[in-house]
Amino acid sequence: MRELGIPFQEQLQPFGDDPAATRKQFRFFSPSGKVPCLQDGDITIWDSLAIVEYLAETYPRVWPSDRGARAWARSAAAEMHSGFTALRQHCSMTCGQRITLREQPAGLLADLARLQELWGNGLVRFGGPFLAGQNFTAVDAFFAPVAFRLQSYQLSLNDSGCDAYRERLLALPSMRDWYEAALAEPWREAAHEKEISAVAAAVQDLRR
Repeated sequence: MRELGIPFQEQLQPFGDDPAATRKQFRFFSPSGKVPCLQDGDITIWDSLAIVEYLAETYPRVWPSDRGARAWARSAAAEMHSGFTALRQHCSMTCGQRITLREQPAGLLADLARLQELWGNGLVRFGGPFLAGQNFTAVDAFFAPVAFRLQSYQLSLNDSGCDAYRERLLALPSMRDWYEAALAEPWREAAHEKEISAVAAAVQDLRR
C-alpha cells in the first residue's frame, strides 16, 4: 500500500512474550488473532491475500494489467502465501540481524532452489525489473519479507538476476522505511530471539 501510494493509517501492535495473551489481544481487531489485518470502515479483512484482492477492487494497479502476467503474479503470490515452509521455519523473520546458519537442511535448500526458479521465471518472462513486469505489484509485496530474510541470513540464490532483484526490493523507499523502523524497535520478543539463536552460529545485531 505504501509503495503504490494507497492511503492508510498504520496501527502498530507489538507481539508479547505470551502467545496466548497476544492472540487474545489481537482478537479485539482481527478475528484470527493474527496480523496483518485491514479495517476499512465497518469491513474487516484479516488475511494478507484477501487484503490484496480487496484492495485490487478499488486500485487495479495492485495486480499487473496484462492478463497473463496477472495470472502468473496471482499464482506466485499464492505459492508464497501457502508455501516455503522450510524457509519460514529455519529463517525466522528479522531485519536488524546478520545471521550465519549452522546448517542448511534439505528442505531449506529446496525452497531456495524454488525461489530462484520462480523469480528467474518471472524476471525473464515479463522483462523485469519487477517480477511481473515494469511495475511493482502485489506479487513483489509478497516476496518483500523474503528479501529481508535473504539479507539477514546472508543467503544467495546463486543467480545474478535474482540477487539483483533482491537488492532492488531492499532499495525501495517503503522497504528502507520498514528497515529503519525495525532497527529502531525498542522491544524484544524472548521466544523469537531464542528461536533465532538456536539456528545461528554467529549473529551481528544492528538494532539500536
